[in-house]
Order: sequence, then structure tokens, then C-alpha cells
Amino acid sequence: MSFSLYEAVVPSNLQILQALDRILDKAAAFCAERGVSEAELIDAKLAPDMLPLGYQVKSCAVHSIGGIEGARAGSFSPDMGAWPTDLAGLRGLLQRAIAELTALDRETVDALLDSDTQFAFGEMHMPFTGANFLLSFSQPNFYFHATTAYAILRAQGMKLGKRDFLGVPRMKQ
Repeated sequence: MSFSLYEAVVPSNLQILQALDRILDKAAAFCAERGVSEAELIDAKLAPDMLPLGYQVKSCAVHSIGGIEGARAGSFSPDMGAWPTDLAGLRGLLQRAIAELTALDRETVDALLDSDTQFAFGEMHMPFTGANFLLSFSQPNFYFHATTAYAILRAQGMKLGKRDFLGVPRMKQ
């Protein structure tokens, strides 16, 4: 079996994005039950020097479909723009990323394997192949932000377990 960049990236991104979408649905119920405003939850952080939940969720979309789009364009820069201020808006970001990832075909992503891709942030430029960018930079960032979002919600008192984070695994048929 040959290596498929699509299989190494897209299905796992979809699994975690869908799980995070369900977690944000639970977050809306949590806010209603506890009388916590969505804005307060979206602004919650694990530590004062970390970015809040809203940024973490947005970054999951940025490092999934955005990473692939960056590899296709040959350059990726982090999106430091504003994130939605309500849970419906954050879920909308996730659902758009899910739809765009679902629409990708294997050949399109596999064609990025050896493509020149750079990470650009201000004066910093890091050269990668498409595969190395997606697997050693974008994917670890994706999991970092997904885990941080989960941890913020847990720290705010949401009852979540590993099963919530993992979502629906892809099992043998």
C-alpha cells in the first residue's frame, strides 16, 4: 500500500472537528444550565498568557482545511483575525471546515506530497514540502488547539470525557 497524504490527514481532522462540534453543542447547554454567558465561555483561558477558547476553536479550522489550502497555495500564514463571539458562530466555522474537507478528493491532497510550502509569519519563513508541512506543523497545531479547547471547557466545569474528545473512531468494517 502506498502512502496517502489524504488518508494521513483528512479523516482524522474530520473525526476531531466533528467531535469538537458536538462538544460546542454541549457547551451551549452548559451555558444555559449554569447561567454562564457564551461570551464568558468563549473568552475563557487556561492561563493568562494563552489565547481563549474562541481562538482555539478557530485554529482547529485554520490548521485543518486552512493548512491544506496553504499547502495548495504554496504558503501558509496563521489567521490572527477575530473569532466568532458566540457558540453558533464557532460551530459555523467548524461546520464549514468539515464541509470543505469532505468535498476534497484524495488525488488533490495526495498531489501536495512534495509541493513547496512555506510557513510565513512576519519576517519568519520556514520551508517545507506539502507533506512535511501538514504532518509536522499543521497537524500537531491542529491537535494542540483541539486539546486546549477541550481543556478550557473542562476547566470551566463542563463534564466531558475522552470519548467526547475522540468522537467516532474509524473502525474496521
